Amino acid sequence: MKHIAMAAEPTAATETHCPYCALQCGMALRVADGAGAGADVEVVERASFPVNRGALCGKGRTAAEVLRTGVRLGSPLVRSDGILRAAGWDEALDRIVSGFRDVQGKHGRDAVGVFGGGGLTNEKAYALGKFARVVLRTSNIDYNGRFCMSSAAAAHRKAFGVDRGLPFPLADIPKTGCAIVVGSNLADTMPPALRYLTELKENGGSLVVVDPRRTRTAAEATLHLQPVPGTDLALALGMLHLAIADGHVDEAFVAERTSGFAAARASAMAHWPERVERITGVPVPLMRRAVEMFAEAASGMVLTARGPEQQSKGTDTVGAWINLCLATGKAGRPYSGYGCLTGQGNGQGGREHGQKADQLPGYRSITDAADRAHIASVWGVDEASLPGPGRSAYELLDALGSDVKALLVMGSNPVVSAPRAAHVTDRLKSLDFLVVSDVVLSETAELADVVLPSAQWAEESGTTTNLEGRVILRQAAVTPPPGVRTDLFALHHLAARMGVSYGFPTDPETVFDELRAATSGAQADYAGITYDRIRREQGVFWPCPDEAHPGTPRLFLDRFGTPDGRARFADVAHRPAAEEPDAEYPLYLTTGRVLAQYQSGAQTRRVAELNAAEPGPFVEVHPHLADRLGVAEGELLEVTSRRGRAVAPVRVSGAIRPDTVFMPFHWGGAGRANSLTNPALDPTSKMPEFKVCAVRVERADGPVQVPAAEPVAADVRSAL
Repeated sequence: MKHIAMAAEPTAATETHCPYCALQCGMALRVADGAGAGADVEVVERASFPVNRGALCGKGRTAAEVLRTGVRLGSPLVRSDGILRAAGWDEALDRIVSGFRDVQGKHGRDAVGVFGGGGLTNEKAYALGKFARVVLRTSNIDYNGRFCMSSAAAAHRKAFGVDRGLPFPLADIPKTGCAIVVGSNLADTMPPALRYLTELKENGGSLVVVDPRRTRTAAEATLHLQPVPGTDLALALGMLHLAIADGHVDEAFVAERTSGFAAARASAMAHWPERVERITGVPVPLMRRAVEMFAEAASGMVLTARGPEQQSKGTDTVGAWINLCLATGKAGRPYSGYGCLTGQGNGQGGREHGQKADQLPGYRSITDAADRAHIASVWGVDEASLPGPGRSAYELLDALGSDVKALLVMGSNPVVSAPRAAHVTDRLKSLDFLVVSDVVLSETAELADVVLPSAQWAEESGTTTNLEGRVILRQAAVTPPPGVRTDLFALHHLAARMGVSYGFPTDPETVFDELRAATSGAQADYAGITYDRIRREQGVFWPCPDEAHPGTPRLFLDRFGTPDGRARFADVAHRPAAEEPDAEYPLYLTTGRVLAQYQSGAQTRRVAELNAAEPGPFVEVHPHLADRLGVAEGELLEVTSRRGRAVAPVRVSGAIRPDTVFMPFHWGGAGRANSLTNPALDPTSKMPEFKVCAVRVERADGPVQVPAAEPVAADVRSAL
């Protein structure tokens, strides 16, 4: 399977997009010897797509490797006598229907849960939410995007009335005067986007990066602020204090286009710079310099990612950074504003169309009578039959085996990706019945009673929505292997077997047309977007209420999305992380991604080139800490929190604070970072506190015990 990036854009290739991060980089697939199953697929450049302009990272270049036989699942699997074995689709689907009916018959409708993924296409996310509410009629549906952008989404909606990751195109970033990037290492997480920051500097703008580590992104900064993990809220408040005290408030903008400044001002003034320096470790002169660079620029942006968002106070933290934008007049104007650097491939669209416990398609509310009535009319069901809101992602996982007895997982790997992962794994094992639909045999799929092999991005068409709110189209280039089907096929046949013979088509464009009707008039309005328009226009920005509408690349230039058109300041104050270091656990742990792997690693860990670049987990420590521990590069360290233990080789680096250790979260087994992380939830977004917890670190003595995988039949292993 080739993965060659060509210099020219071939006419004979199928235009599509990368299956990984939220940039959704344009690429094309050239297929040798026809488009049948097992055909040789070559990834080639698609220079015309404006987001990446042909550039691809290593993950994108090697994406076709996961299409290979022996890497991906080739048939359904069912568990018999404790062992997973290959099976046909009829047997697998019948087992699922029997399992769900048995559980719901004994324990009620809500005893079956659904856990979706931020990598599912819009069509799949929409159909999955509809399946949960129309066929299963369960309230218990949520998705792994709750672990990604939910705090930013909540803060965005509070401040501006609308949640779209970036309210402006990426192309605007190089034109701003100053960008503050908080808790993002996009040089590793979305490498083709780094050019927007380098072009910003080439154009004379300044770049401030806020991160506890001196990452490759921080190394590009004009100014790097290196706070203690979990103190981003205090830092934002301290910077707003300086902006107010030093006369940088845009009084006219605040008066004309915002509300709530008085309370935000009072809170900021209680966070005087010297106090914030003690909390964050960021010297006052550096804070003041950052404020001057931002406030004195003609335009400015604050871009946040998981660093400030994956905290038990993530919504308030993002709100505080939005306050800095509003106070200085850096919002609702050209080349200015707040934006979230969405992580997962369809993290934006995935949260718009019904996978979240409290939402219906188009950002409609599941508790709003008019929204429920509209969706019920599109779905052809009685509004009263639609369930109400259910549990958020971690709450749902925590309830497995008690209130929730069966679970359908589609496109997610919570054994590796969930906080307090050992506990979540135990909860999954306690289920009466577990179904997983995925491309590969993930750690979660290994626990399942039934595993469905899902078609991949190159084998099916469907839309996603990138971090700009640009709806794009992935197009099928090859046929799936004979034993593989699409998730839409699975949902259609499950629905039919459970008595709902209509409303679940297998054709993605037909599903998208229904999604358009479901979102018509909603905040995330896709009514005017069609597959043909996407092909012609290189994607269409929502909201787009009709086919004559040009789409909306830039939001808020005339008014914000609140009822009165004004942006709202957040009234927030600093509070500590849910768990701070103490005598027993004296260090901070923070987690994140590395360049060569993606999310739980279920796919990228199966690509030889990526594994050669980043073969396994590690613990990054400062040289001072390494000296205290008496460890050298490559030796094993044991990291322990109140929730679990992980063991991995040490990496000694001056890029991290001496009071902090870093672990990437792409691996399971002994080096699983999420064995350690804290599930303390943000009260608004229900985001767990992945980014900060208290740990102790010591040399690992003796061999490392890697937990054994669940039994899988030998014929299945050989067929993967």
